Amino acid sequence: MDLCSWCQRGALREASRKPASPRHWSRVNGWSWPLHTFQVVAWIILFILAFTNFCIFVPLLPPNWNLIMYGVTGGLFCFHFVVHLLGISIDPAETNVRLKKYLESIPTFDPSKHTRVIENQYCHLCEVVVSQKAKHCGACNKCVSDFDHHCKWLNNCVGGRNYRYFFCSLVSALASLLCLISILLYIFIQYSVNPEVLRTHPLYEGVSKDTWLLFLPFFPVKTKALVVLGIGVFVLLLSALSFLLPGYLFIFHLFLSMCPDPHSSLCPLRSHMAQDKVCRPLLETSTSDK
Repeated sequence: MDLCSWCQRGALREASRKPASPRHWSRVNGWSWPLHTFQVVAWIILFILAFTNFCIFVPLLPPNWNLIMYGVTGGLFCFHFVVHLLGISIDPAETNVRLKKYLESIPTFDPSKHTRVIENQYCHLCEVVVSQKAKHCGACNKCVSDFDHHCKWLNNCVGGRNYRYFFCSLVSALASLLCLISILLYIFIQYSVNPEVLRTHPLYEGVSKDTWLLFLPFFPVKTKALVVLGIGVFVLLLSALSFLLPGYLFIFHLFLSMCPDPHSSLCPLRSHMAQDKVCRPLLETSTSDK
């Protein structure tokens, strides 16, 4: 037998065994596996800030003021927690996509057959008719109604069905961080002026001046002032860094709301950000968008 012909037949048999282009399942919402690293980081930061706020810093405030800040920061944290959960949990997909109940996997896009994923308001991957403002998100692998962007912090697409909760989570996050930063700055200033103002809790009676209490009022733990200040500096830096991204997104979406058609590339802010290497990731969604 000729060696070349044998190799050719073997190669043809091997090619015939290759599977067709793989099909992928669509993600339902932000809880669909796998979770994104940014999503996990966001929850860790939220836990750290909430825990230190209620268990360490608010108890240091003077009487009455600590009760007020318990109520204000508690309300803001709870509101943020609820709208953040809603933004993650709501499925932003098109109605026709949701009606299919994700029982079938989605094929891989073949550019040799179609020039675009969505043509004439028909998605060749979801195999449904979609609205004019819908886009197919490559990360979630489905068409999203009134698509805005894919948010890695929510691990979910932001569209018409959950945009209000996304925006409320931005506002509540900014307000909560401002309150926490204000509390920390007050504590640092007051510590340098008159530390005794921060030691008005009844459990400080009989405690030496160089000893401070953490986790008041239920689980008081004695420690040194440097520990409290060190935790305060860490939380202040974390709060300031955490403030930057929501603040930037808030201003960005505030300006977008002033555009007649914020989804259009003709919107001045979008065209400016598309040319900015730092801002461009905020606009990027996937290569399989409409």
